[in-house]
Amino acid sequence: MTAPRLRDLAPEQALRRLEIVIVRRLDGLLQGDHLGLVPGPGSEPAEGREYAAGDDVRAMDWSLTARTAVPHVRDRVADRELETWALVDATASMDFGTGRVEKRDLAVAAVAAVGFLTDRTGNRIGAQIVGGSGARLVPPRTGRPHLLALLRALLDAPRTPQDAPGGRFLGAGADLLRRTAGARRGLAVVVSDFLEPAESWVRPLRLLAVRHQVLAVEVVDPRELTLPDVGLLTVVDPESGRRRDVPTASRRLRERYAAAADERRAAIAAGLRRAGAAHLRLRTDGDWVRDIAWHVMAQRRLAAAAPGPVPGGAA
Repeated sequence: MTAPRLRDLAPEQALRRLEIVIVRRLDGLLQGDHLGLVPGPGSEPAEGREYAAGDDVRAMDWSLTARTAVPHVRDRVADRELETWALVDATASMDFGTGRVEKRDLAVAAVAAVGFLTDRTGNRIGAQIVGGSGARLVPPRTGRPHLLALLRALLDAPRTPQDAPGGRFLGAGADLLRRTAGARRGLAVVVSDFLEPAESWVRPLRLLAVRHQVLAVEVVDPRELTLPDVGLLTVVDPESGRRRDVPTASRRLRERYAAAADERRAAIAAGLRRAGAAHLRLRTDGDWVRDIAWHVMAQRRLAAAAPGPVPGGAA
C-alpha cells in the first residue's frame, strides 16, 4: 500500500511524520549537533590532528605540538549560533510529482531537515515563500514551535492554477531575501526546481552569496528527465496553462526530450556554480534523507581538506 503524501495528511500529522524521519534517520547518519550543509571553516575549536601538507599554518595547535613533539593543527567546526533563511519556490511548477512525493512536499522536507537538525542549538530560522500569489515572509526565530509554524506555512502555501506568463519569482525572491536578511552573515537555503531562465536568478543569488553561505536545493521529478512511451499524452504547462498532445511512442521525440532535459540540468548546475552556491539535487522518486546525508558528509570532507575558504562556503 502506498504511503499517503504530505498533502493528504493533516498538517500536524505531516509535520510529525517529517520530524520522526529526520530525527531518527538523518540525525543518526550525521551524528552531530550542527548540520554542516555547506563547506567553510567555523570558529569553534574541534579535535586536534597531525599536520599534513597543505594545512593552514594559522591553525597550528602549539600546545598539542609541544606535548607530542609532532606538529598538530586544530580543526574548526561551524559556529553554533546561525541565522538560516529559506527561500522556498511555491510557484505552480512545484505542484507536480510522479514519484513518491510532489516537488512541493520535497521542498518542505528539505526545509524541515535543515530546521529540525539545527534548532536545538539556538539557531534562528526564517523563510521567504515566493509564488504566483505573491511573497510571504516568516521572520526568523528560535524554538520548535516557531519551526513547526514555519513548516505549516509552507504546507499551507496557496496553490495557484497557473502563474503569470514570464514570471520571475525566484530572482525577485532572492533580492528581497538579501535586503531582509541584512548584513549579518548566515545561511541561505534556496529550494526550487529552478525552471525559470537562469539569467533571471544567477545574479541575485550571486549577490546573496556575497554576505551569506548559499545552498541551492534543486527538486526534480523523473518525468522532467525522461518521457515514457505511453502513446498520445496530453500535457499541461502548470505555469502558463498551455496544453499540448505529445506522441510519446516516437523514439526520436523521447530522445530529444531526454537530451533537452540533460541540457537544462547542466545549465542549472552551471548557473549555480556561477552564483557561488553549493548544489544539492533531490528527486521525488529518490531517498531524500540519504541524499541530504551524503551531501552533508561530502561537504564536511571538502571543508576539512581545504586549507582556506572554498567556493560556496564561508569567507
